[in-house]
Amino acid sequence: MNPGDRVRVERADQTFEGVLLPSSTSQNLVVKLDGGYNVGIDRDEADVDVLETEVYDIEEGETSDSSVVEFDPELPTISLISTGGTIASTVDYRTGAVTAQFDAEDVLRAVPDLAGRANYRGRVVANILSENMTTDVWVDLAEAVYEEIENGADGVVVMHGTDTMQFTASALSFMLDTPVPIVFTGSQRSADRPSSDNVMNAVCAVEAAKADAAEVMVCMHASESDDDCALHRGTRVRKNHTSRRDAFETVGAKPLGEVEYDSKEVSFRRDYSERGSTELSLAADLESEVELLKFTPGMSVESLDAFEGKTGLVIEGTGLGHVHSDWADRIGELVDSGTTVVMTSQCIEGRVCDRVYDTGRDLLDAGVVEGEDMLPGTAKVKLMWVLANADNPEKAVAESLAGEIQERSVPWE
Repeated sequence: MNPGDRVRVERADQTFEGVLLPSSTSQNLVVKLDGGYNVGIDRDEADVDVLETEVYDIEEGETSDSSVVEFDPELPTISLISTGGTIASTVDYRTGAVTAQFDAEDVLRAVPDLAGRANYRGRVVANILSENMTTDVWVDLAEAVYEEIENGADGVVVMHGTDTMQFTASALSFMLDTPVPIVFTGSQRSADRPSSDNVMNAVCAVEAAKADAAEVMVCMHASESDDDCALHRGTRVRKNHTSRRDAFETVGAKPLGEVEYDSKEVSFRRDYSERGSTELSLAADLESEVELLKFTPGMSVESLDAFEGKTGLVIEGTGLGHVHSDWADRIGELVDSGTTVVMTSQCIEGRVCDRVYDTGRDLLDAGVVEGEDMLPGTAKVKLMWVLANADNPEKAVAESLAGEIQERSVPWE
């Protein structure tokens, strides 16, 4: 009896039938019922019959962090890379808590709808909740994606926690030039809930990874219904709700494309880099001494003292990109001491323009670089990358390198 087997479990006067899932303890059986719920059952109290052996013939790779699935020469090869998060989580039935437990093999077992869509290679880069993501893991992930593509993957799906997915997607957008799709996906609701979005998001992400757009994308529910998944460019996406299944939005434009769940048809509504049009390359260096500061009314100019000696600072200013007028001189001192300072806006839509009001002009005179319409989080990640890789970081920040800056700020263009 192994995870992935279809089983019938009898306990006292109750009978449960479903797919056996990996368990966080040796004392419990975890069964996914046909209705979507998971149930935890004490092994000592259970009488188990195996109705069907596991669908997947999973072979162990040479290392514990990789696996492969039986090969079908008629199908494309998709690499599934797990970093943890809700889509790769299970329930600890001792405590009721949802924890990151699954590796890539377990995701294949837990999402039977993935069967027959592709050949899969599984790889675990990290097994963490996304609030624990670090820049070191970004580097490890970028290197893993590079290796998978170099070894022949036709597309890559990265399973990631939703809370910081937009930051990691931005990081890989700058670190990698890719000839194949790299698709991030996750779930807002864990697999034990009937309203979980993990199956639909995973299936749509695999379909996007088989499609033509060779970019870093985020694939998540397009609405609260189980109709479509939206494909967002990795540098233009933002998580805008804590728990809705359609929490992710492309800021300042329509999503890059969508995947229709029933037909699995992938369509694109905006220009994109075509599959095979870019040579694979990796520039994984990042400057870690970069910070993001949100300005709010009443903040003291002394708040900037904490950033003395930092290599870079992104400020999330008000409106067109403003801070208190008293800050201009202190920002100028930071710039003179070697800190690259980039101004973004805390407004959701629109772009920075520091030439309209006196405060903005003073900031430009102090050496602030305008961040155009970049999302503040994307701007921080980009600054980390250009400081480590560009000959002229200030110039590179103001140029669109991975679709992070739009030519015009016209909502729903």
